[in-house]
Amino acid sequence: MTRTVLKDEQWDRIKDMLPGKVSDPGPTADNRLFIESILWLARTGAPWRDMPEEFGDWHNIYNRFSRWSLKGIWNQVFEELSQDCDMEYLMVDGSITRVHQHGAPKKRNNSAEAVGKSRGGLTTKIHAATDALGNPVRFILTAGQASEYGQANALIEGFSADFVLADKGYDSNAFLLEVKKSGAEAVIPPKRNRIDQRKYDKEIYKERNLIERLFQKLKNFRRVATRYERLARNYMGMLQIAAIMIWLAWQRQ
Repeated sequence: MTRTVLKDEQWDRIKDMLPGKVSDPGPTADNRLFIESILWLARTGAPWRDMPEEFGDWHNIYNRFSRWSLKGIWNQVFEELSQDCDMEYLMVDGSITRVHQHGAPKKRNNSAEAVGKSRGGLTTKIHAATDALGNPVRFILTAGQASEYGQANALIEGFSADFVLADKGYDSNAFLLEVKKSGAEAVIPPKRNRIDQRKYDKEIYKERNLIERLFQKLKNFRRVATRYERLARNYMGMLQIAAIMIWLAWQRQ
């Protein structure tokens, strides 16, 4: 028997957020087994075809996973769990992941699937925002060579935090203005070439290590650490599944 991951209380937390009914005798009756199958895949990084038979036919599981990604089911669960966030701080950062050859888009327009090309090969960049406790609240995917600053406004849009923390790569007058408009105070070190070397709260800035630790937690899931999914929406699905487990683990404490 393959080791399962979900605790009973964690399953109870999310089961009513998923499509289908308990009384349904059809395929939606096995939601827990389906979630366990995707968690197994996300943790191990194994190919879809290597899915243990006890989870069911791998092709059916893949189709269902892809369909849920398209419909935004994973995102709905992630957003529901992240309502429990602590908005004293909002932290933003980015991290690059390597794209496996099996995850390379078939079409030439790689950017449409958030894949970029560099000397190191194909890459995708994860742009993330976390709350004051380092729990994820938003993700955006771009090609690996895209700047982190380019997604800064989208990462903080709609959030109401006391402080916004970011490294000096986000230091720009335009972003500082967006932070101010949101009602938050920017805790961002100034670039060396900035004429006005403005002050920032260095003690609060130390908390930024939490978002770096978030990327470490996310990449404990091998199918997040390396991108195997051709479609950006499916890679985002894997990312959101990892985030769901991070939230469930925190809420269980």
